[in-house]
Amino acid sequence: MLELVFATNNAHKLTEVQAIVSDKFIIKSLADIDCQDDIPETGVTFEENAQQKTDYLVNKYGLYCFGDDSGLEIDALDKEPGVYSARYSGSRDMEKNIDLVLERLGANENRTARFRTVISLYLNEQQHFFDGAIEGTIVPERRGVEGFGYDPIFIPNGYDKTFAEMTSEEKNAISHRAIAVSKLTDFLLSK
Repeated sequence: MLELVFATNNAHKLTEVQAIVSDKFIIKSLADIDCQDDIPETGVTFEENAQQKTDYLVNKYGLYCFGDDSGLEIDALDKEPGVYSARYSGSRDMEKNIDLVLERLGANENRTARFRTVISLYLNEQQHFFDGAIEGTIVPERRGVEGFGYDPIFIPNGYDKTFAEMTSEEKNAISHRAIAVSKLTDFLLSK
């Protein structure tokens, strides 16, 4: 069975991806390969950051791997926080990041947004990219306790619940990461 290292230390992302991939592949975390490094994310696009992660692992360990970069793009904020989603407030404190988004949006009636994910896969000496996006709306206050990141303030189009009000199964059926991981899985199964 194919083994891939997922270039993340984010336990929530790892759990989501493992649930989507199920038993089709073996997904190892950075901890599984004893990598405690803080892999750089200095790109200005999701693609650049995702590729930085895979390049780092390939150069250091020579393993088949994939990395992702994800973020929230809010139209009224010129697509911020974007690639800076995890550290929008200057720290990785998601409560502060959410507070800053809500403060900057204020009473703005344009609350359209999307979550985006780009996955970079390194396999058989080749780089491949897979993307996923889900459109939605930013609500003015937090709702729900599930999920992570900006989930409490994002309602996907066609739903009346935030990601944080959904079960992991509900979210994993429609999320940006689920779309990208499904494309990755379909590609790997076609090999």
